[in-house]
Amino acid sequence: MKLGIVGLPNVGKSTLFNAITKAGAEAANYPFCTIEPNVGVVTVPDERVTTLSEIYHSKKTIYTTIEFCDIAGLVKGASKGEGLGNKFLGHIREVEAIVHVVRCFEDGNVVHVDGKIDPLSDIETINMELILSDMEVLDRRIQKTKKNLKGDKSLQKELDILQRVSDFIAEGTSARAMELDEDEAAFVKSLDLLSYKPVIYAANVSEEDASGEDNEYVQAVREYAKAEGSQVVVICAKVEAELSELEDDEREMFLEEMGIEEAGLDKLIKSSYALLDLISFITTGEDETRAWTIKRGTLAPQAAGKIHTDFEKGFIRSETIAYDKLMEAGGKLSAAKEHGWLRSEGKDYVVQDGDICHFLFNV
Repeated sequence: MKLGIVGLPNVGKSTLFNAITKAGAEAANYPFCTIEPNVGVVTVPDERVTTLSEIYHSKKTIYTTIEFCDIAGLVKGASKGEGLGNKFLGHIREVEAIVHVVRCFEDGNVVHVDGKIDPLSDIETINMELILSDMEVLDRRIQKTKKNLKGDKSLQKELDILQRVSDFIAEGTSARAMELDEDEAAFVKSLDLLSYKPVIYAANVSEEDASGEDNEYVQAVREYAKAEGSQVVVICAKVEAELSELEDDEREMFLEEMGIEEAGLDKLIKSSYALLDLISFITTGEDETRAWTIKRGTLAPQAAGKIHTDFEKGFIRSETIAYDKLMEAGGKLSAAKEHGWLRSEGKDYVVQDGDICHFLFNV
């Protein structure tokens, strides 16, 4: 999973990136200190994997990961090449989802590129640049489809959808806010439109607001996100930077002292999994315990294919047990079998979050 961290210059995105990835990217109080995207890979903590590894004395423990890309700050006119516009837009095209950092704090020592704090204006600045870029993409596609329509009338439906999307975003609304049926959504996703990519708005607040109720800026961001079906995570980049310097036990104490229930990274991970409709299944044994990330609704053969293509091609069945049931059996498969909790699942089985799977296949 690859997430792109974006935002106007000086909203705290590089500070947040450094904190959650410990990658040491430059964070400075001037625009465009990030030019090429910095990349950091973050391990997704999963107590289930840790516990199973301990039970089976696994030689290796492998957690799933998320790749975060800190993408250059954007200014108005990026779609026309202003600032680092073309590079910025190209880097966004490569990610699965966008973490849009929005400044929701006052601080006279940190300049704002527009000279004022207005998160909705900041959001709309970036969204409009994505929309303008998409309009160019759609215009080219519409012209090409109209030309091909003369020899293939079946393209009329495709043309109709393209025109609908173009008309929709021409009103200044991101494509992700459109209501589409399953087939239409699959087609629009294939267009790789920037404004169709799912978004988590990371509302960057002050240390004073990190543990309290939403301030007026955060409330406005939540309303905006709700209207387009996006998610909001409230974080304090400053606090996250301090957390990144601490050991695990110290982190817990620090969060407790601050009155913060959950670290920003954990919030981002949960939101990104929910946003992209992802779950994890687990394989475990003496050699290795490992988490695998799949789309919710994935069938057992395709889940097996995440491990190796041969597993999918020669799939016979999956010996499966829910993690909670194995724990209820004291972590012992023999006890789980006696209760009938270890199941044999075929090709039509939809893998569930927390399933422990052992795939049987023909070579």
